[in-house]
Amino acid sequence: MTQFRTVSDIRIALGGADRLSEHIDGLGNNKRICIVTDKGVRALGLIDPAVNSLQEAGFDVMVFDDVVADPPETIVLRGAAQLKEFGAGLVIGFGGGSPMDTAKVMAHLAGCPQPIAELYGVGLAKGPSLPLMLIPTTAGTGSEVTNVAILTTGKTEKQGIVANALYADRVLLDASLTIGLPKMISAATGIDAMVHAIEAYTSLPQKNPLSDSLALSALSKLRRGLERVCIDGNDLEARTDMLIGSMLAGQAFSNAPCAAVHALAYPLGGFFHVPHGLSNALVLEEVMKYNLPNADTYYGEIADYLRLGTQGTNLIDEMARLKDATCVPKTLSEVDITADAIPMMAKDAMTKERLLINNPRAMTYGAVVSIYENIA
Repeated sequence: MTQFRTVSDIRIALGGADRLSEHIDGLGNNKRICIVTDKGVRALGLIDPAVNSLQEAGFDVMVFDDVVADPPETIVLRGAAQLKEFGAGLVIGFGGGSPMDTAKVMAHLAGCPQPIAELYGVGLAKGPSLPLMLIPTTAGTGSEVTNVAILTTGKTEKQGIVANALYADRVLLDASLTIGLPKMISAATGIDAMVHAIEAYTSLPQKNPLSDSLALSALSKLRRGLERVCIDGNDLEARTDMLIGSMLAGQAFSNAPCAAVHALAYPLGGFFHVPHGLSNALVLEEVMKYNLPNADTYYGEIADYLRLGTQGTNLIDEMARLKDATCVPKTLSEVDITADAIPMMAKDAMTKERLLINNPRAMTYGAVVSIYENIA
């Protein structure tokens, strides 16, 4: 049996965030709204028109902007406490993957009494959440349509909460929010979204025809838009392709989960604070080469759909070309990770069983070490 779940209400509207009060109909149970974001998004003024729109419509708005990359559990707990004290009836995650993931968990913690320690894992978050709306400002994570939140627990450990309770009630895609993103962020997040689609297509235990279709469509849009936004950050058509492609990839991997690329990328972020999209980009090609004996057919199908050829190596070559074209770093040394950190990272990557079980080829500690060494 195949099951497929996603957000039930997705709106695509250029300038929609500036008219946010028009897009919250039917959400919330009072006139108090909490917007969850980070200080970078707030400093850019991206949320200001949205806040003004809500306030002019008579809403009381609280902005929680303490979110940081790879959000620590402590920040999420603090946000949830402030959210409950404020008495919000609607939570809006506004930003990249970290604010959206934080908003998901805050909304859940404020809506039910489950302690956060009981949420980590698959299907363990139970009970109601506060109404949740998500508005992405980058085209990469796809977090707006997934039931996944990744938090940092302890000093460096990353853990995932995967549960249908985390799905948003509504998503607003407004490509104008992504105008002006720096080239490197656009490139890394765009490749991150392509990783999501590729891994969903080869996620063997839960591979399904709906995710496959979405993954292929996502890759077509992302490939069409990636180089264009890196050349001209104001290309609104390309920005729209990227945002929709990222969302489609998110829908795909939410139902056919990610695998070894993500498992090997997490230590780069957890130990060295390399941005998630860049971490995925760094390990992508070597993981694909390792997977090739078992995934050649699937990679070849993707390559054929993209008119690159019919071999799995055609897809690997294209991902390498895109990284070159967008000037994404290719080695660990370029992000200040030295070779002596490889054993520590490999040991940590092997603990990501939630991801590794989806990989088309069983991953070993020795293979992980070799992959890291090949990009050192």
